[in-house]
Amino acid sequence: MSQAARRGVLWVPDWPVAAAVAEGTVDPQVPVAVHDGRGVLVASAPARAAGVRRGMRRRSAQQVCPELVLLATDPARDARAFEPLVQAVETVVAEVEVVRPGMVVFLARGPVRHVGSEEALADQLVGTVATETGAECQVGIADGLLTAMLAARAGVLVPPGATGAFLAAQDVGALAHAASTRQVAAEIDELVDLLRRLGLRTLGAFARLETGDVAARFGTRGLAAHRLARGLDAAPATSRRPEDDVVVATELDPPAERSDVAAFAARALAERLSERMLRRGVVCARLQVATRTEDGNELVRTWSIDGAPTAAELTDRVRWQLEGWLSGRSGRAPSAPLTHLGLTAQEVSPAGAVQDGLWGRSLRGQVQAGRAALRVQGLLGAEGVLVPVLQGGRDPRSAARLVAWGDEPAPLRRPDAPWPGQIPEPWPATVPAEPVAVRLVDAAGAPVGVDARGRASAAPACVVVPPAPAAPPGQPGAAVVEAGEYPLRGWAGPWPVTERWWSAEGRRRAYVQVVPDGAPALLLALEGGTWQVEGVYD
Repeated sequence: MSQAARRGVLWVPDWPVAAAVAEGTVDPQVPVAVHDGRGVLVASAPARAAGVRRGMRRRSAQQVCPELVLLATDPARDARAFEPLVQAVETVVAEVEVVRPGMVVFLARGPVRHVGSEEALADQLVGTVATETGAECQVGIADGLLTAMLAARAGVLVPPGATGAFLAAQDVGALAHAASTRQVAAEIDELVDLLRRLGLRTLGAFARLETGDVAARFGTRGLAAHRLARGLDAAPATSRRPEDDVVVATELDPPAERSDVAAFAARALAERLSERMLRRGVVCARLQVATRTEDGNELVRTWSIDGAPTAAELTDRVRWQLEGWLSGRSGRAPSAPLTHLGLTAQEVSPAGAVQDGLWGRSLRGQVQAGRAALRVQGLLGAEGVLVPVLQGGRDPRSAARLVAWGDEPAPLRRPDAPWPGQIPEPWPATVPAEPVAVRLVDAAGAPVGVDARGRASAAPACVVVPPAPAAPPGQPGAAVVEAGEYPLRGWAGPWPVTERWWSAEGRRRAYVQVVPDGAPALLLALEGGTWQVEGVYD
């Protein structure tokens, strides 16, 4: 078995919280938690002591710790505050790569030879970071990237040859630490879930599987994870001639003094780099960001990239790095405005030689559609391109949410959770962007109501659809059903739904399904005395 490179990892625990403290957003003594809208991502030590845990809902976290300060996740803040720490590490180690804000990785052999031992190197890094930035960090050194990451989280040095014993008892969920892009993280989450359902709950159990069996069952992403579980690097060493780096650059005219100005150029440059890599059919493992100032000084930083990064992910890393440099928090801000920005894709390899998605490769049309969506967002803003995400809910409208293209398409509510009172299937195929008000009347023309016990005041006989309001110039009309009076051929319901009745946000609705004569079947909802079209059946 080939030997993995000896690597060192420096990790700052609870970095999103530490970044907020470093920027003066919160007091370090108060309990703090960072959330992403769905749950807690990171909690400070005082918050954990009060019972706050990762993954906990915001309301639950505030219940166990009423004085908890909740902060929204902010990757730009995390990267901006991390730059001074990276510069401190560079005074000890010449070449470092940023895996993510809060973690850097480096090859350990050269620095260890310089300072004398791995223990001395770890002590020097911890002391330097504490002295120059005030941050508390942990250093791990081991064979292989994942082993070094887990060693850093434990604050230990794993001797050469002891990798297997160190990894054997680790939970398979530890594979997630090696992911550096959203796509890879999502694929590893799926893989970990599958491994657990198969009874493979530790890295040791996974590592004992035959390589051929892993390839047949889990594909190339599973193979990469299997190598990590065995203490190797994700990709095997290759003897082929390396591909040339992919380089793009631009001159900033006028020179950029603010991060928002530089970020505008960075977005276009990242898209150019992504397009060139796509044309050549290659992906990269590292992204180097380089700038030059008016007085000739150069700033260079390298980021680790796993898999095939999207243009949005490249843009994020460049923007974060520029904010870190231009914020001036490190005490070594650029000596003059930036006049040049260059991006270099390093460790380039053919796209076919890297892992596809766990369930297959993205088609070229999908990649091109993604690039087109990013261009539209550049013209209309992030909310100009939205994609649907299915989630849990009692009705079709609440069971889907729209997120901006490029954001994580994750549900806010579990789709597989039980939803008592859910509207019976089948659900409508079309849900209007906004509910359409209609009238539902009985045979005498009187409005149909629903009482507190969920009983209809009379049998619905007709649905009256008013004319749709005029659409703004240049936009198509929003009519879901043509205006008119439609006698009903059939109806079902009502189904009353009362949610959060104990709070001010509580809602009471009643749903019916109707089959108009001359129009598609409709799902109607009564709320606040008004019937509305909530869905249209095919």
